[in-house]
Amino acid sequence: MNMMQSSESETIDRVLGYVRSIAVIGLSSDPVRPSYTVTSYMVSQGMKIVPVNPHETEVFGVAAVDSLNDIEGEIDVVNVFRRPAAAPQVARLAVEKGARALWMQPGAENDLAAEIAREAGLDVVSGPCLMVQHKLWSYRQRAAQHPNEA
Repeated sequence: MNMMQSSESETIDRVLGYVRSIAVIGLSSDPVRPSYTVTSYMVSQGMKIVPVNPHETEVFGVAAVDSLNDIEGEIDVVNVFRRPAAAPQVARLAVEKGARALWMQPGAENDLAAEIAREAGLDVVSGPCLMVQHKLWSYRQRAAQHPNEA
């Protein structure tokens, strides 16, 4: 069983507490792709998303952009659905963009990307699924507010 370090658990809770906008690197319009499933859930939870994929024109009714550099406005979390080799460049762009967190989905983890983002002061989550963690976090929030209903 893979136990998350306490510090990563705290980082996840902190990020989920402030996330409102997500740039999704590698978001696909194909409903069988994990990026689609995870992002669909996050949209259902009221998150503003920006698809970042040069091979897409629009996902979830939102115009896709080719790069993080093309996003107007602030982004809280950069959520990565790309091969690990792409993650360091994504991390550099997330730092330049002023994102608050870099979240590398399962299969996208890269130690150099994590180091780049952490050194610039970003929160970093590497490995856990954003959707799964949000569901668990939401349950804990509800349980804390209504302890007799949990």
